[in-house]
Amino acid sequence: MDSTHRVRRRIAATVCAAALVLPLAACDALTPGSATAVPGPTSVPSSTAVPDGDVTLRLQFADAPLMVDALIAAFEKDHPDIDVEPQYKTFSDYVQNLKLTMTSDTAPDIAQYAVGMTDLAADGHILDLAPYREAYGWDKAIPPVSLDQLTAGQTSEATGGRALFGVPAGLSMTGIYYNKELAAKAGIDAPPRTLDEFEQQLAAAKDADLTPLGVGALDSGGLHLWAALLNQLMPTDEYWDWVNGKKGATIENPAAVEASEVMVEWGRKGYYNESANGTAQVDSTAQFAKGDSVFLINGNWAAGQLATVMGDNVGFFPMPGEQAGSPTVASGFSVSYAVSAKTEHPQAAGAFLDFLTSPEAGQIISDNGFMPPNPDAVKKPTGVLADIAAGHRRAVADDGITTFPDFAAPAMLDRLRSGVQKLIADRVEPADYLDSLQDEWEEHHGE
Repeated sequence: MDSTHRVRRRIAATVCAAALVLPLAACDALTPGSATAVPGPTSVPSSTAVPDGDVTLRLQFADAPLMVDALIAAFEKDHPDIDVEPQYKTFSDYVQNLKLTMTSDTAPDIAQYAVGMTDLAADGHILDLAPYREAYGWDKAIPPVSLDQLTAGQTSEATGGRALFGVPAGLSMTGIYYNKELAAKAGIDAPPRTLDEFEQQLAAAKDADLTPLGVGALDSGGLHLWAALLNQLMPTDEYWDWVNGKKGATIENPAAVEASEVMVEWGRKGYYNESANGTAQVDSTAQFAKGDSVFLINGNWAAGQLATVMGDNVGFFPMPGEQAGSPTVASGFSVSYAVSAKTEHPQAAGAFLDFLTSPEAGQIISDNGFMPPNPDAVKKPTGVLADIAAGHRRAVADDGITTFPDFAAPAMLDRLRSGVQKLIADRVEPADYLDSLQDEWEEHHGE
């Protein structure tokens, strides 16, 4: 598609959007929970004291249900008057409905921070936690760099410092799990040092009549694989420019084309599990745990489950680079939680967030495969958890933790997921796939 066509299409979309906005504006101003019903960012109260009486907090989230259940149980033991009700959603459903969820009159008290929270923060639908940052001393328990990811680029009206719209419960990264016994059957005795060596290992698994790579592409697994390849082939600064919406940035570049071509080629060679596009990430993890594939693309949030089922038979490595010794680059973000502006119990919500920074919570977080914000406060991990911790340390040292590509625009997730599914099925040209992503990017970031 030529640039003239794309510009015309974007102009047409803008005109249509403007035509729709005018008649809706008056109604929007009267709609409870709408953006115009809340004037701007609001903050938690200065007091952290939880009022007397029983309190129920509803917590909606999309990642690590086992970890969340354990955190809630430990918190409720320390705070018997506070009941936390977990509301788990699949990641795709959670992100797609986040704005509607948080602007409704039935918004949960606490919600996992995700794409779209920046706009919700600007419109006042989640609370600025900066007063609690000072009152609880979170800067001592959490690396400031982890908190700085959650400022939404705003200054706190309450404190005059940087705003804060979430608290991390654990740091994440994606990579490759491997079944050691199956790998040995394929003649694989060590994690690959380069991307080319990993491809050779996939071929060896195929030759051994094994399924090389488990991918749960029905939701996010295929996206994680594409991003992992992109991380190795596209310069990190160029990737950040695109995700952050820097003027002139583009995903239509040779590195992204190559990453997409690799996705197609691996599908043609039969490296993916059967029905990868119809398999959810949680199901691909369960299948891998049963021995259905040699490798699995997933994040560290699956480590607790895999360690429990597979014990010492499972290992983990970040996707390797083009050269041995290349910087370790992997997608990752903190699993963090925000507080709704609709909550009637901000102090109780603050107490839960503060509990996430404690050594007790840190150990639960570590046991479930996430990196606690303060790793010195927990026992040294073993097995696959140690593999993940080592990989994360290398990525941090190499300044190689990149955010997920769907952060490039609120509606990017659908384009990414459906496009990657087409790459896996060999039903789209890489250039056309990237063109669709750039169209979405320009619609959000264009002037």
